[in-house]
Amino acid sequence: MEEILIYPIPYGNTTLQLCLPEKQPPDVISYHKNIKDLNNVASVKKIHDTLSKPIGTPQLHEIAVGKRSAVILTSDGTRLCPSYILLPPILQELHSGGILDDEIDIIIALGLHRKHTKEEMRQLVGEEVFSRIRVHNHSSSDEDCIRLGVTSAGTPIEINRLAVQADLRIVMGNIEPHAMAGISGGVKALVPGIASQTCIEHNHSLSMRFQTQAGCMDNPIHRDMEEALKFIGIDFLLNVVVDHNRHVIGATAGHVIDAHKAGATIAKEHFLVPVSKTYDVVVVSPGGHPKDLQLYQAIKSLRNAASITKLGGTILLIAECSEMFGNGIFQYWIETMKSREHMVSKLKQQFVLGAHKVLHLDEVLSKHRIYLYSSLPRPIVGLLGMEPVDDLQSTYNQITEPKTEYIPEIAIMPYGSLTYPV
Repeated sequence: MEEILIYPIPYGNTTLQLCLPEKQPPDVISYHKNIKDLNNVASVKKIHDTLSKPIGTPQLHEIAVGKRSAVILTSDGTRLCPSYILLPPILQELHSGGILDDEIDIIIALGLHRKHTKEEMRQLVGEEVFSRIRVHNHSSSDEDCIRLGVTSAGTPIEINRLAVQADLRIVMGNIEPHAMAGISGGVKALVPGIASQTCIEHNHSLSMRFQTQAGCMDNPIHRDMEEALKFIGIDFLLNVVVDHNRHVIGATAGHVIDAHKAGATIAKEHFLVPVSKTYDVVVVSPGGHPKDLQLYQAIKSLRNAASITKLGGTILLIAECSEMFGNGIFQYWIETMKSREHMVSKLKQQFVLGAHKVLHLDEVLSKHRIYLYSSLPRPIVGLLGMEPVDDLQSTYNQITEPKTEYIPEIAIMPYGSLTYPV
């Protein structure tokens, strides 16, 4: 009797199971997550230790002395940043420096992502912090931002009014590879985090002119983001490298550039994964919630999977997408434009933020066949150019079935949003 392996696949807030024949085992491609003793208690200790030894700045409580107001920028709910763990020690430092609760504001650095509800804010920052400190959704509208200057690349630096007017600015976030910026975290909390739509769109449009590589910050897009610091300062940074459960693997604090570089080194060690071959079939999950909350985010995992898929090969994307597209402009283009080729042509003539995800999709669809198991309606999956999956197991069996004497080479990426094959 044939032996069967059961393999868990993250999906939303649950786990699916794939049954795999032992005679046809897949290669499992994953970020380096096998670290002992990762939990919330250890994470809190790591944060306290990090804050006591900042890189390139005095400790935060020293910086806070004499300041009348502080703004803390933190990541939104599509990121893995454990803000509820990072905020209490940051607030403790501010209190030690003489800044009181009613002199502190927290801004969720949404960029152009959707607003958070009060309940989502409460979950993001933690009940105790939410009950004490004002928490705001960033608004990228022109009237809510102040123009401070223009970068050498022509990006207008327009930043959230509340942050501009604060005496002290602190950024938080998690660090992982990023296809456009090279590495997330650091100054990304400022641009695009709390920038205007005009600023974000111009910065991101640089991706049409310059090639970037995940893991490498030495690129024009990231340099453009950092140039914003000429017009508005960041006084202190706290960044973390976390696993898919938001447990802290590493942390850095201090100078917004120097401390971020130290954190980027840790992130690259864990998330850039050497892979020596390509595969006929790649099964990829972004890693469940929140990375598969929206198609807008899940496409990042699709691109990571495509990097190890043979030309003409097949990708099975397993992403719940409970919020569907995750971007109204992206949705409008997919649902109304006459063809993908037409969309690509228009975007190459003029960059449109949100719709630019069509370019990322086309990059994969032009080389591979994509199956999607999700909560998206079948017609929408079809409009995207993918093939909808009703039965995950039977689809897996179908696409991995040996053709004649050739046995397909298969890979599974259970945490595709954190796994960057190189």
